[in-house]
Amino acid sequence: MPRSQKNDNFIDKTFTILADILLKILPTSKGEREASTYYRDGMSAQSEGEYAEALQNYYKAMRLETDPYDRSYIPYNIGLIHTSNGKHAKALEYYFQALERNPFLPQALNNMAVIRHYRGEQAIQQEDPGASEAWFDRAAEYWKRAIALSPNNYIEAQNWLKITRRSFEG
Repeated sequence: MPRSQKNDNFIDKTFTILADILLKILPTSKGEREASTYYRDGMSAQSEGEYAEALQNYYKAMRLETDPYDRSYIPYNIGLIHTSNGKHAKALEYYFQALERNPFLPQALNNMAVIRHYRGEQAIQQEDPGASEAWFDRAAEYWKRAIALSPNNYIEAQNWLKITRRSFEG
């Protein structure tokens, strides 16, 4: 039985039932249905902190999924796992892959900015102000792109951009 059918969470069960109905109604191939199942199982495992299992499911989903838009969320979620595990360089690779497939994914841009901001903070702790400014400038670039796509989100980033005078607003 797929993991997504074992969920005890009401919202997860509801999502699974609706997704299953849609997959039966909409014309989809066997591969697309399998990709969807692996993706949902990956999301379920990820939400439970079972990252190794989530990654296995996401990699299987990525091999089967053909739609570029749907496929963009798989590397995005893989990037989230690597971010959680402190593997920032690996996470950035997957966020870039997600953006290659879907350039309108502000959450990937935001996460890329967060990683760069974190590296800027690390450079401050290492007493390297030049490196910290470079990292902060890179963070600002990604936050500006994320905010342009989703102006009502990332309020903390918008405030940080204004406070540090990196804002694209006047």
